[in-house]
Amino acid sequence: MAEALLRQEGGDRFLVRSAGSAPKGVNPLTLRVLDDRGISTTGLSSESVAVYQHEPWDYVITLCDEAREACPYVPGAHEMLHWDLPDPAAVEGDEATRLEAFRAVLDSLQAHLESFIPPALERGVQLEPRAGRPASRVP
Repeated sequence: MAEALLRQEGGDRFLVRSAGSAPKGVNPLTLRVLDDRGISTTGLSSESVAVYQHEPWDYVITLCDEAREACPYVPGAHEMLHWDLPDPAAVEGDEATRLEAFRAVLDSLQAHLESFIPPALERGVQLEPRAGRPASRVP
């Protein structure tokens, strides 16, 4: 969800990648909640953080304590941020209950990104690749 939302909110100002410590594929409820809000799901995938671990990143944002513990340090990360959000896939119950959990996390991500994007841009986030480093990167 975070990848899709930052792509929508940040546009081409950010090169965004999403990775997990134990990827399990994109949850169908993630796709449904994003589609319901008109957020593109094109290109979303579930990859291991190891795929991106040795690339340079301006920001690495972990979204749950488990991810923070699994990724305490990423070489090449300029800044590590942690947003402790519940895992909506862990919620049990009927579909309506589970969908509400995904919607709540999407709302939380939106609030975090509204606070993150303006200062990231003010700090000189690269909008164009230079010196072998791509535009601002958030895995």
